[in-house]
Amino acid sequence: MKKQLQGFLDFVREQGVVGLAVGLAIGLAATDTVQKLVQGFINPIVSLIVGSQEGLQAATWTVTIGDRSADFAWGAFLSSAIVLASTALVIYLIVHYAKLDKLDKKKK
Repeated sequence: MKKQLQGFLDFVREQGVVGLAVGLAIGLAATDTVQKLVQGFINPIVSLIVGSQEGLQAATWTVTIGDRSADFAWGAFLSSAIVLASTALVIYLIVHYAKLDKLDKKKK
């Protein structure tokens, strides 16, 4: 049993599991912050441009061929793409301006 425990501890040290756990915890907290930033600042800007976020999400394109029709929810996709792009931009700006992208690089 002691040998297995030592093997587990070696695995945690060698694979950086503690750093991964810390990164995950910080990432979860940052996710909430970024979501609030996007909801509080980016979505209102989008609403000013396109009218309303809800109106954009409800936008569909209906195609009818013969007696069959299909609704394409292009507005929901576009709204989701805008949120994804703005979230990625906010994360990039935070990482870039806080110089967090240079933490893992080895010093020369």
